Amino acid sequence: MTKHQLIYTKVKRALDFILSLCACIILSPILIVLCIAIKIDSRGPVLFKQKRVGIHKTYFSIYKFRTMRIDTPKDMPTHMLKDPDQYITKVGRFLRRSSLDELPQLFNILKGDMSFVGPRPALWNQDDLVAERDKYGANDVIPGLTGWAQINGRDELEIPVKAALDGEYVRKMGFWFDTRCILGTFTSVLKADGVVEGGTGEMKKK
Repeated sequence: MTKHQLIYTKVKRALDFILSLCACIILSPILIVLCIAIKIDSRGPVLFKQKRVGIHKTYFSIYKFRTMRIDTPKDMPTHMLKDPDQYITKVGRFLRRSSLDELPQLFNILKGDMSFVGPRPALWNQDDLVAERDKYGANDVIPGLTGWAQINGRDELEIPVKAALDGEYVRKMGFWFDTRCILGTFTSVLKADGVVEGGTGEMKKK
């Protein structure tokens, strides 16, 4: 990481804190409505917590709105489920397609576990992805709500390709590149680009 990037990481953390705090306040009515919808739709808690890999391969609990039934196999990546569609709730399907299930991660950003932009945090047992990211230094930056890989394929990317894109983010990390990732995320979310249930590697299959 360059000297400029080291300085930027400190500025980035300050921006993350301020923006996530403002977002939590402004979006609170939407968060409340989604909580009610989840409770009405299916049994179980509103929030879903999962062990994820953070900076320097430390662990933290990521927050999401629950989108799957409570009998879903625990700590298993969606692409490894035999039939992921059978576990997704009605409200959950909408939340996943719109990426609104990720909104509780604003609290992860507020705490400092995550940033708005960075490599998406791997599951604690995704050793293949973590190992690939080691090749590019992508485990040594704070994971993000969105990132360069997210706007270049998302669920469709194979793990080596995803890790290489995360490495490209590490090399280019800076204010303007982060801005590019955020703007690209809005476009991807509106189009639901790369959202394929159980779809890791789908891009190659195409």
